[in-house]
Amino acid sequence: MTLRIPPIQCLTTFEALARLRSVGLAAEELCVTASAISHRVRQLEQILGTKLFGRADFSLTTEGSEYLAHVREGLAVLSRFPSRMAAAGRRKLRVAVTPTFARSILIPRLRQFKEAYPEIDLALQVSIPLLDVVAEDADLMVRFGTGRYSDVERVCLADDVVTPMASPAYLRENGPFDAPEDLQRAELLRSPLEPWRSWFAAQGLDWPEPVGGSSFNDVGLLCDAAAQGLGVALVRLKLGAPWLDNGTLERISPVDAPSPHAHYLCWRTGAMDRWECAAFAEWLQKSLS
Repeated sequence: MTLRIPPIQCLTTFEALARLRSVGLAAEELCVTASAISHRVRQLEQILGTKLFGRADFSLTTEGSEYLAHVREGLAVLSRFPSRMAAAGRRKLRVAVTPTFARSILIPRLRQFKEAYPEIDLALQVSIPLLDVVAEDADLMVRFGTGRYSDVERVCLADDVVTPMASPAYLRENGPFDAPEDLQRAELLRSPLEPWRSWFAAQGLDWPEPVGGSSFNDVGLLCDAAAQGLGVALVRLKLGAPWLDNGTLERISPVDAPSPHAHYLCWRTGAMDRWECAAFAEWLQKSLS
């Protein structure tokens, strides 16, 4: 049986909170957020399988008092070997992520994760499972698709709606597109990741999937192409938010449609027994809720 040693950050947080009996004071002493204090204590209790604090005033349970004595003894020993102590609790977590999800959604939130879990060294790898571009040996995977995966366990992270977008310059030169039918005279940019037929059907248009014109197998490239005035792209609102926010893309219609696909966090059986996997999964779901 593999021995699960709690991360050193969890132990120092437990000791500080038991001594100061204040999340705010412990956070100030350790130079982290109050949320990080709570996360670390919860991790430690999960690893140990017991409650350490009994009440809101942070009084210790019987098990907590006994464990505190061992923790203080251990920290005293480790303090004489700072280089070993720094490395003792580190964990590496490999996450395979779809490119635009990483750029638009995950990267802007990563600072929060690092503040809450500084003991986790995160390695991001690019993966596009819908096109069979899969990162090898990842602990967790963000997949974009229908969610019908037989080889992994999964949880839905985010669904979305799709809507046509174009650059302001393209709209000035080729618009307006006041009705869905007006798109017949537009250059429709294509992607196998987001077929136009879902939006056509939602608007009651019996149009076939476009077969001509430029095609992109990455949503970020699709948005960049539309931002350069190459045509109209069908984009998910959440993934397209950075381009909408900086004004390089605009919605051409108030009408949107549910995407037939969503982002899922996936893992192989047994992965969630590792606390770093469970911690990342919990954090990511909460940050997207």
